[in-house]
Amino acid sequence: FSFSPHPRSGGRRSSRSGPIRGAAKGFEQGRAGRGASVCCRPLVPSSPLCAAGRGARQAKTDAVWWGAGDSSSTPAPPAPPVADSCASYTPAQILRSTAVTRANSAFLHMEDRVDFKYDGVNNESKERKGGHGIPKVSMVPLVFLIFYEVSGGPFGIEDSVKAAGPLLAIVGFLLFALIWSIPEALITAEMGTMFPENGGYVVWVSSALGSFWGFQQGWAKWLSGVIDNALYPVLFLDYVKSSIPALGGGLPRTFAVLILTVALTYMNYRGLTIVGWVAVFLGVFSLLPFFVMGLIAIPHIEPSRWFEMDLDNVNWGLYLNTLFWNLNYWDSISTLAGEVENPKRTLPRALSYALVLVVGGYLYPLITCTAALPVVRESWTDGYFSDIAKILGGFWLHSWIQAAAALSNMGNFVTEMSSDSYQLLGMAERGMLPEFFGKRSRYGTPLIGILFSAFGVVLLSWMSFQEIIAAENYLYCFGMILEFIAFIKLRMTHPSTSRPFRIPLGTVGSVLMIIPPSILIVVVMVLASFKVMAVSILAVLVGFALQPALVYMEKKRWLRFSVREDLPDLLDPSAGAAEDETTPLVV
Repeated sequence: FSFSPHPRSGGRRSSRSGPIRGAAKGFEQGRAGRGASVCCRPLVPSSPLCAAGRGARQAKTDAVWWGAGDSSSTPAPPAPPVADSCASYTPAQILRSTAVTRANSAFLHMEDRVDFKYDGVNNESKERKGGHGIPKVSMVPLVFLIFYEVSGGPFGIEDSVKAAGPLLAIVGFLLFALIWSIPEALITAEMGTMFPENGGYVVWVSSALGSFWGFQQGWAKWLSGVIDNALYPVLFLDYVKSSIPALGGGLPRTFAVLILTVALTYMNYRGLTIVGWVAVFLGVFSLLPFFVMGLIAIPHIEPSRWFEMDLDNVNWGLYLNTLFWNLNYWDSISTLAGEVENPKRTLPRALSYALVLVVGGYLYPLITCTAALPVVRESWTDGYFSDIAKILGGFWLHSWIQAAAALSNMGNFVTEMSSDSYQLLGMAERGMLPEFFGKRSRYGTPLIGILFSAFGVVLLSWMSFQEIIAAENYLYCFGMILEFIAFIKLRMTHPSTSRPFRIPLGTVGSVLMIIPPSILIVVVMVLASFKVMAVSILAVLVGFALQPALVYMEKKRWLRFSVREDLPDLLDPSAGAAEDETTPLVV
């Protein structure tokens, strides 16, 4: 494609000397014309587009795609009025060249970035609509989406008792919630409302540390999420194999994994709103039998059983990985922020409600069941709650727990896949992945992201339960380190940038808040087996090579990359605190 100055700029057509140089030259001509903008004409027809960002950004410059005929012969059409909206254009049309975007961003001062507001967040007419006009996610479905991103119920927590006994299991879930879940949820609330777009933590890290580390964050977190999702078909089959022994291994188990994956992937394809309300139904159905079992267990409780502990016989690796796995992933919901109705208010509240639901859902069955029956630690493995239900309530409660476990794992699967696929969509909308990752289905869902995530799940479904937990935890820890650094750096370099929700701590308090979870991250990574450590480090190194490779492909124009036009420019990682002039909104 070639670059030509806007008709109002009075400048000359830029040469074919490269997109960056052409955009920079056109920009300087535009500044001289006070209100001119650079026009980029692709070789394929499209409709004239309005520039993203009005007012000051329109006066500065913005690259827009013009598409009428040949780049050398057809004059550019007249500019749309400043007051026009981009809402009438298709998703493919509201994309801008990443090369042009980067060229323009180099000339934009910080006040232009921080004053530019998210179109979908600040425009009430768009507040309730997501991709392709699909309704956005409201409060109740969002709470249960977070619930399933993090937990899904007390299925899988049995290993904590096996590893360390009832006392350490109960204390562990309380302590981990305090030093890990609450800080992570608070950071997610602040950063998710500061950057309410799909891509979530990838955008946070990119704003603080640059696009290279933003990509590494996205790669590690997506891989961790896909590994996590490979676990749920395994857990589902572990719960039902006592009723259907043939699903314990071999071809029947393999076919069952494939069928489950295809069916649940189709549910994701049909829409996030459907996934959200399905999560509500599954959450209520999955928690209800544990509430009933706890009531039945109360007459049998012997408090002395809670205090059983043998420090000489603790499997610390299994114990910490089980606690960590069951209480992390609070930040995953940030990759769906662009699909949430009024995220600046809804997201923080939903996170707080989900925190109570998750921690309560773990502690209630642990406290009641470990005291209602003699604790035989070797028996506390995946699916043991259904055996306890059979002892306390009979076959009907056993069957209910098993059905709840099966459906809960389906809920975990669809919500995790939603998060993973929308993350890829968000990265494509920011120009970090090829443009085809930004393709949406007719239901507004990220089609290519869903297919890639499903393919990853099938490839990794052969791993064992413990291997899956250890591998995903290691990669997740790498991503969390980047998140913590980004959070603190943005607090220091952009303290006045608008944050609809702000943790009521200063910079020193924020640093102190993340010290305990940071220590926990180091412990979890050190305790990983050599095999898990080697595979995880190799995966990270693949990300280090993949990002430069994608940049090279973009430079050679082998793949098309673009940035969604209505997204504001990212904060400048090199900017200082003095450049921010906005007033934070604290709720």
